[in-house]
Amino acid sequence: MLVDSHCHLDFPQFEAERDLIVKRANDAGVGRMVTICTRVKKFDEIHAIAQNYECVYCSVGTHPHNALEEEDVSLEQLLELAERDKVVAIGEAGLDYFYDNAPRDVQEKVLRTHIAAARQTQLPLVIHSRDADADMARILREEMAIGAFPALLHCFSSSLELAREALELGLYVSFSGILTFKRSTELREIATQIPLDRLLVETDAPYLAPQPWRGKTNEPAYVTHTNKVLAEVHGISEAEMARTTTENFLRLFTRVGTYEQAKG
Repeated sequence: MLVDSHCHLDFPQFEAERDLIVKRANDAGVGRMVTICTRVKKFDEIHAIAQNYECVYCSVGTHPHNALEEEDVSLEQLLELAERDKVVAIGEAGLDYFYDNAPRDVQEKVLRTHIAAARQTQLPLVIHSRDADADMARILREEMAIGAFPALLHCFSSSLELAREALELGLYVSFSGILTFKRSTELREIATQIPLDRLLVETDAPYLAPQPWRGKTNEPAYVTHTNKVLAEVHGISEAEMARTTTENFLRLFTRVGTYEQAKG
């Protein structure tokens, strides 16, 4: 089984054929998906999707692009929503200095609120980090010194230095279709430096479709292509990488494992 640890099934590109997209994922061997929240004010819609499909789970959080409009989302709100059925993660939250859609100090404030929620719930924090390596490393170090929390760097495309810092702090690293792009030689080299027990795969669908679908709308079924390339760079079989990333996912996303046990 494969897991798509990060997709956006609520996005309008999927509305007309969401049932078919989930079915295609299942047919491709993708047995679990996490549809990620980017706005707390849209949580009910995202949660409803997770409730509608046995194989889909969700998170709760505010993307850094939306940090200014949701600056006042409180720790208490995040904690309350995190108690809902099928909520398995906090985020995605983080820093995005490429687009700078929200002031950087506001992005940091919102990120730290989400870290507090991850620390208190022990649900993994899904971290978005783009062109912000130094500040992200600093914040992670400062917050881990306050108290440990589970987390992963999603859609990793940053430096080896940030990856190493994250690994030292106990984080996981997730790769998307970017890993398959012809010009991603450096990223593939970084991927070889990530221990097998810290790897995850994702699509970030509908964005970043892997080769050979690049330029098309991405969907969870395509995580198989990222898994294939990740297996190649680590010198193991696709089946072994699928098993490894799924085991890592269940170890990190502990609440999913609880649901699996409950189903017997």
